[in-house]
Amino acid sequence: MDLRSLETLRAVRSRGGVTAAAAVLHLTPSAVSQQLAALTAELGVPLTERVGRGLRLTPAGAALADAAVDVAEAVERARAACQAFAERPVGTVRVSAFQSAAQLLFPRLLGAGATLDGVTLECADEDVALADFPDLTDRFDVVVAHRPDGAADWGSGVRVVPLFREPLDVAVGADHPLAGRSAVVPEELAGESWITVREGFPVAPVLAAVAARSGAAPHIAHRINDFAVASAMVAAGHGISLLPRHTTSRVPGLRLLPLSGVPSGRRVEALLRPDRAERRVVTRVLDVLRGVAAQIDRGAG
Repeated sequence: MDLRSLETLRAVRSRGGVTAAAAVLHLTPSAVSQQLAALTAELGVPLTERVGRGLRLTPAGAALADAAVDVAEAVERARAACQAFAERPVGTVRVSAFQSAAQLLFPRLLGAGATLDGVTLECADEDVALADFPDLTDRFDVVVAHRPDGAADWGSGVRVVPLFREPLDVAVGADHPLAGRSAVVPEELAGESWITVREGFPVAPVLAAVAARSGAAPHIAHRINDFAVASAMVAAGHGISLLPRHTTSRVPGLRLLPLSGVPSGRRVEALLRPDRAERRVVTRVLDVLRGVAAQIDRGAG
């Protein structure tokens, strides 16, 4: 079996169809279809089936896609075993992060990564809904993701490397009645106008917990995913918000108040596909990223 065809089958499953898989693999949809047809002919069982105008894997196709994960992981372990005898592994490593983490991590990662001879880092900011972070591992070697305290794990399809935990504080303007407080509880926030992220994005579940504890549904005045924009709006007195303590832009007139009474933090983690996690060049970059995160965590403490 051709390794590229197995990778294509995995992409069709993870991306939900031929067109989306083709985009990730940098192929044409026709090329994807041809690889699937060749794989089906080789194995003699249907691997895909039509559903309306789309395509999905049959049980046999799903079983092969599961096995393909093990194959890819084994291949990368074999390569790593050989690379252990090389003076230094080289290559390009693509790293993505959501915007506020990118602002905090990328300058330090690139600075520290400059010491990795032969390694090229390509960074991209990707702001996606909570459920979509694992899918990014098809496009990037390392995906920096975040999830609120108490959120479900990312699932068995990715390796997870903890980086740091960041508290979420209540952000108010300098003229707000609570601005002088050292901390707040959810009951004090009933009736406030909120500036918050779109539904499905990390941080939203924390606001839901605040509302449940206060006994009042939150009044959502604005939905803003860019924390820098939200910070400026809060400072100007247009509402309050939940903002990350360490990555929030310190604009004049902004006050960050610790929130007690509900879990109010987010866990920042690196996600990797199991096969890519075996690549020595990726582990070199991951070690640097963990070191950068440790410095941030120590500085925050």
